[in-house]
Amino acid sequence: MKKSYIILCLVSVLGLFSFLIPVFLPDSVFDPSSSAFSWGLFVSTVMFLGVAAFLLEFERSNVGSKEIGFIAVLGAVSAALRVPFAVVPGMQPSTFLIICSGYVFGPVAGFMVGALTALLSNIFLGMGPWTLYQVFAWGFIGFVSGFVNLNRRWKLVLTGFFGGYLFGGIMNLWFWSAFIYPLNLNTFLAVNVNSFWFDSLHAVGNGVFLWVFGPKTIKIFKRYRNRFHIEQI
Repeated sequence: MKKSYIILCLVSVLGLFSFLIPVFLPDSVFDPSSSAFSWGLFVSTVMFLGVAAFLLEFERSNVGSKEIGFIAVLGAVSAALRVPFAVVPGMQPSTFLIICSGYVFGPVAGFMVGALTALLSNIFLGMGPWTLYQVFAWGFIGFVSGFVNLNRRWKLVLTGFFGGYLFGGIMNLWFWSAFIYPLNLNTFLAVNVNSFWFDSLHAVGNGVFLWVFGPKTIKIFKRYRNRFHIEQI
């Protein structure tokens, strides 16, 4: 694994855990009536820097026009898959395509497909502060998928299952830090309990899509990768 990939993983995990700092501090520290400090703004800044780090790695990888074009196509297809399912709570078929993209084309390509999924689909579903977190959440799922050996159907299903809860967990961190008071362990657990069914639908849906379509999708992606000599990034 490249050194830069290890650094990106460590920074991402530490950044996500930094969101939980209020759990270990008194409520008064983050009392909006007694302080001008905005924890939601702080964690959004951390998230923005995290996304910027991945984009910088993409730029440093010196990808060719074929890779860029194929990533753009995959991002557009993934976004198109999301839009019609938006009316079904928790159902995100685009996640399975992001996982397959990361596995076949590499971690950086997986991140970019995930990032484009959120950006393009939210043009139709609505932009907002949540978009930044969706960009990172889907992008990080695609990035991690580039390091997992998904040569078995059960591995695909398991990755999709955990990916659903990872996406939900990151979005819950955003909602908790931005809209909930006080920021403590009880409110953090309450937010995650309330979203459990939505996150479970996402996780189970990923497993179903990957079980049914995953092996065939990976086979098609590998065929295109070999035919057009697209390198992993």
